[in-house]
Formats: sequence, C-alpha cells, structure tokens
Amino acid sequence: MEQLMAFLKENPTFYFATVEGYMPRVRPLGFAMEYKGRLYFAIGKHKAAYKQILDNTNIEICTANKKGEWIRVQGTVDFDNSPEAKKKAFEVMPQLADMYNAESGLELGMVYMDRISAKLFSMSGAVVDLEV
Repeated sequence: MEQLMAFLKENPTFYFATVEGYMPRVRPLGFAMEYKGRLYFAIGKHKAAYKQILDNTNIEICTANKKGEWIRVQGTVDFDNSPEAKKKAFEVMPQLADMYNAESGLELGMVYMDRISAKLFSMSGAVVDLEV
C-alpha cells in the first residue's frame, strides 16, 4: 500500500474506470487516501460514477508518471459512508468540505477498494505486483 500511495501522491490525477451497462466509463479523479489500511475514494453521490458503482462494483484506476511507468489497480468497491470516513476525507482534502455540505446540498460518497490487484508497469515491459 505504501508504494501505491506514494505513486498516487506523485501523480495525483488518475483515471477511474467504471461500467455502465456493458460500456466502460473513464474519468479523471484527484482524490485517493489510505484509511484503515484500505484505498479510499470520495465521489459525489449525485455523479454518474457513483450511480455506476452502485450497479456494478467493478472498477479500475490507472495513472502514469513522467518516467514511462504506470500503475493499474483493479478490484471492487465497498461503501463506507460513515461520518469518520468523510471526516478523514475532509482532513486530507479540505476543499471537499467547500463542495459537499448542507448549504450546497451535495453529499459525498466514500468507497474503498476490495479484492484489489495492483501492478506497476514500465516501458521496458517489466511488470511488478504491488502488495496492497
């Protein structure tokens, strides 16, 4: 998890893939955190991505660095909409509290990855399994 989180911090925009019906849907995200030893994401409950993971919990994320290396993390998500998880997200990225609050009426959804597989790839063809 340490190597995965370090890669995500160095490359903060990653691509979050979901499934809608039988079609893949991909969008950039910029929030990931480790919480309780798991990889968490925060997604607005009003967004299509959140609705897609309610229907199909299979996801994949991917990001690359300037050295030609990239990670691919796949698995399923579980939901943790506890006040503690949201509080931690607001601590990690305070801007989220500006968007998701009683005044805006928008609610933040918290999910974490389960049944996770993470690999680090390089342009040379090397593939390293990451321990998560």
